[in-house]
Amino acid sequence: MSAPLFLVESLPPGSSFTLDGPEGHHAATVQRLRVGEALILADGRGGTAHAEVVAVGRGSVDVAVRERAQEAAADPRLVVVQGIAKGDRGELAVQAMTETGVDEIVPWAASRSVAQWRGDRGFKARDKWAATAREAAKQARRSWLPSVAGDPDCSTKQVAARLADAAAAFVLHEEATERLTAAPLPATGEIILVVGPEGGISDAERDAFRDAGAVPVRLGDAVLRTSTAGVAALAVLSTRLGRW
Repeated sequence: MSAPLFLVESLPPGSSFTLDGPEGHHAATVQRLRVGEALILADGRGGTAHAEVVAVGRGSVDVAVRERAQEAAADPRLVVVQGIAKGDRGELAVQAMTETGVDEIVPWAASRSVAQWRGDRGFKARDKWAATAREAAKQARRSWLPSVAGDPDCSTKQVAARLADAAAAFVLHEEATERLTAAPLPATGEIILVVGPEGGISDAERDAFRDAGAVPVRLGDAVLRTSTAGVAALAVLSTRLGRW
């Protein structure tokens, strides 16, 4: 089994480090790491340090840094505009898309979104998505932590503006004739995927996104849930871009 990954604000400058706080508690008390075991420290911005546990305290572990690495940011960059879903479906989508390699997730207040992120509730919901992405990135041993955009969500007009600036933009839609497996992809820049909520994308939204330069595409004959469509699309793109 690969070494567990723990996120830190910044990598230690020297050869020794004490991992404490919530991450240290998780390492010492939950995962019960022991002296001699390996772990990975990551700053969420591509930097990693492979280390070995040299002492275990109450809610902390002391480590010796053995090796450092810096992974470049992904290019092309994969962004998913995710229609806000009810219940835990949005969080399920965030978790799986993070594990699949998404670089940024944009919560979208679609016209058919049942859940509405208004006021403090919206910021709490967006923060929950960010926390879900953080934990999923650790599980997947990712050195880059995907960002969750929005303030706390984005309107259709804001999404259209973002699509207009992308190197390539696609809207997943069951009535599209072009398939994502055959759509032209750029060699660099930002690739944006739009995933609708449970009720799908309205004709007005699809037209607005098409006017902004996005191409409606489909994955296959089956109609996927909002919690799985983005994951499937990312798998297609990751394979085509050579990430997988």
